[in-house]
Amino acid sequence: MKELFSPNARPRRVVFTTMVAAQLMLLILLWAFYPMQMLPSLGAVLRALSELTTSQGLIPELWASMTTALQSLAVATGLALLISYLTALPFFRPIAYAASKMRYLTLTGLTFFMAILLSSGHEVKLTVLIFATTVYLVTGMTSVILTTTQEEMDHARTLGMSEWRSFWEVVVLGKLDDMLEVVRQNFAIIWTMITLVETLYQSEGGIGLLLYKQNRYLHLDGVVAIQLVILATGALQDYLFGLLRRVFFPYSELTTAR
Repeated sequence: MKELFSPNARPRRVVFTTMVAAQLMLLILLWAFYPMQMLPSLGAVLRALSELTTSQGLIPELWASMTTALQSLAVATGLALLISYLTALPFFRPIAYAASKMRYLTLTGLTFFMAILLSSGHEVKLTVLIFATTVYLVTGMTSVILTTTQEEMDHARTLGMSEWRSFWEVVVLGKLDDMLEVVRQNFAIIWTMITLVETLYQSEGGIGLLLYKQNRYLHLDGVVAIQLVILATGALQDYLFGLLRRVFFPYSELTTAR
């Protein structure tokens, strides 16, 4: 028990898991027996979740949104990596700088122009999500590249590597674990925006449209139920990204404080 209240302590896995389970159970019990006035009761939320699943297609809508999110993430990651790695050439650095600053643009105006340029609602949804995700990924990825130290590059040069080979070994291969972490951290951006684009373009459905309908008709129990599903899905994806990093880049945790 003492290790749970000691600064920088690393409790055993079983102790930490038990602590998390106890805290979660406490929150559920408080919600069940001492509900807040502004939130629907736990029973109402569970009933709404059951109805959404059995009669309103929650699972297919979630799958539709997840498919769109993964497509957007794949394209955005490829674009962001390309733009970020091109900063090795001074000619392309202004492009990366401009891309990172575009994260301040609002999507309301962008969707109008994209709707004019593109032919289908699906293309507009993907383009909006790809654009919004790319500019945030570029910001994080260029920051990772800028953490490359002079000592790392000099070490590669002393091994007889050319500038391009040094860049490949130190920055591209050497920072892959950090790039994956940037992707993991920014995947949440897609889920925060997908409800917006699915509301604007309703032809393909999605969990965002389902959430919009629940909110429109003031079904607060349904709103909370869908939000919890989105939260659980995001937490699972976050865990999977972390697992991939530990599996493919086990050395990434060697510098973690213990």
